[in-house]
Amino acid sequence: MNQLTIKEKVVVLIGPTAVGKTNLSIELAKKFDGEIISGDSMQIYKGMDIATAKISKEEMQGVPHHLIDIVDPDDSFSVAQFQELVRKKITEITSRGKLPFIVGGTGLYIQSVLFDYQFQETASDPEFRTKLEEIAQIEGSLAIHDRLQEVDPESAAAIHHHNIRRVIRALEVFHVTGRKMSDIQKEQRQESLYDAALIGLTMDREVLYERINKRVNQMLEIGLLEEVQRFYDEGIRDCQSIQAIGYKEIYKYFDGVQSLDESIEELKQNSRRYAKRQLTWFRNKMNVQWFDMTESVKTHDITKKIQEISSYLEGMLKIKSNT
Repeated sequence: MNQLTIKEKVVVLIGPTAVGKTNLSIELAKKFDGEIISGDSMQIYKGMDIATAKISKEEMQGVPHHLIDIVDPDDSFSVAQFQELVRKKITEITSRGKLPFIVGGTGLYIQSVLFDYQFQETASDPEFRTKLEEIAQIEGSLAIHDRLQEVDPESAAAIHHHNIRRVIRALEVFHVTGRKMSDIQKEQRQESLYDAALIGLTMDREVLYERINKRVNQMLEIGLLEEVQRFYDEGIRDCQSIQAIGYKEIYKYFDGVQSLDESIEELKQNSRRYAKRQLTWFRNKMNVQWFDMTESVKTHDITKKIQEISSYLEGMLKIKSNT
């Protein structure tokens, strides 16, 4: 980017699952005449609505949303594709005189947009990749993850063993280039390409975990089992989308591997663990201004928090709200 180029303004709202990003993002977008780009790696898939806590048309309150329902569930989708699409959306939204908001919890995806990440597309060895995929099928995801732990512990810490595609990709890059994926990413982590304000939402851990458990119960009440059953009956499995929390656990129930109660408990546990990993990622990898939502949740009133964050945005991005 030319140094004389004025950077586009972007608001990034991140935080763990169930912390309250959706409601807050709508209110902020209305105040600052914004449009929202989903920063969630699973909300891109069509039909995966309940498990991914996808926002409804009513909840949008007229605020335009982008990068939701853009990929079929049996298609793959890469970080590089996300980076390209989001950057185009930021320019489109800015050209309309609107303020882009990236809202979500997938740290690597969001980070790839903000910084000058050059993905190692040329570092490819299909034969090596196929071999690892076969090992994963026979020995399980942990066996492959252990290999990554040996050569690149930092990447292994950042990538969950269930995310086989990314684990194998990191191993493939190391195999072809002899360099750790984590080292390559560090070199690329330079100044942001955007005039960005990074807002992080957090809350007391026990309160957050209680909200996660409650959310899972609500998902079951509004039809999570039926949603997952549709994909199961269509034979969609062994693909990226079915690694979503809420799908892989319920698939075990449909496969007869465990009881429904066991699947539900595993779903809650995996959701809590994911929230913990999200917070760790954001705190270690990104320069975020944190806002605690605990009191807002207890009082069922986010008005004060909206005011706090609005003041921060006005100072950080030199912008004015319309209220």
